[in-house]
Amino acid sequence: MTAITLGEAAWQDVEEGTEALVDRWLVGEGTAVRAGQPVASVVLVKTTLEVTAPADGVIERILVAAGETFARGAPIGMLREAG
Repeated sequence: MTAITLGEAAWQDVEEGTEALVDRWLVGEGTAVRAGQPVASVVLVKTTLEVTAPADGVIERILVAAGETFARGAPIGMLREAG
């Protein structure tokens, strides 16, 4: 299993303790995705960002539902890698 996270670069210059909001999931559990494919839209400090799949595979589990927040480095979902 591979964690789906918002890349560390997105958090640069963001105050420690700030959380991001999952605006919406673009895919559901059980959906096959390709590496780099947008899987969720999140809002961090009034900026909308896309979270992309880290590898080819299937969305195994959504850990943070739309409308919920998450901290820096926290996985928002889990990916079962292909192959």
